[in-house]
Amino acid sequence: MRDLILASTSSARRALMNGLGIPYRTEAPGVNEDVSPHLSAEEAVLELAARKARAVQDRNPGAWVLGADQLVEVGGEILTKPADRDAARRQLGKLLGRTHDIHTGVCLVGPGGHITEVVERARLTFFRVSSDELERYLDLEEWHGCCGSYRVEGAGQALLERLEGDRSNVQGLPMVAVVRLLRQAGFPFFERR
Repeated sequence: MRDLILASTSSARRALMNGLGIPYRTEAPGVNEDVSPHLSAEEAVLELAARKARAVQDRNPGAWVLGADQLVEVGGEILTKPADRDAARRQLGKLLGRTHDIHTGVCLVGPGGHITEVVERARLTFFRVSSDELERYLDLEEWHGCCGSYRVEGAGQALLERLEGDRSNVQGLPMVAVVRLLRQAGFPFFERR
């Protein structure tokens, strides 16, 4: 059996991978997530996905490692994970009533240095909501650890007016692309146990 590692501790990414029904395990990449501010959102997520996958693969040289990273972009500004509730409020203030993009970079690294990378984009439009409704959403604390300060797999889906693209991409791992990469690498699906 091939060893597959998801270089992430994200519960959303684990839930998406669990849906595939193929054996895998998770490992925290433990990498510095700073990137050059001169990179585009697409370049930044690819660099970070590759950095995460390579770090875990260096510790597990016989394994295949899937790394991913995600950034939100609105009006040319890149939003990362908010540091606190005030930062989350500011981020959501930039998104409400507007359209923004989510870029997710995925990198699959295999034994012998085999590397495949892809970037997926989804476009979301949020409803305008009152400041009271925004504060109630912030009270749920879904903003913790989330680029853009929301979780579309949680209550944050009530902010969503329109979505163009793969919903799993918004949740942190574009599964159509992931399945394509795994199939290209020769992973079997639907195996009897």
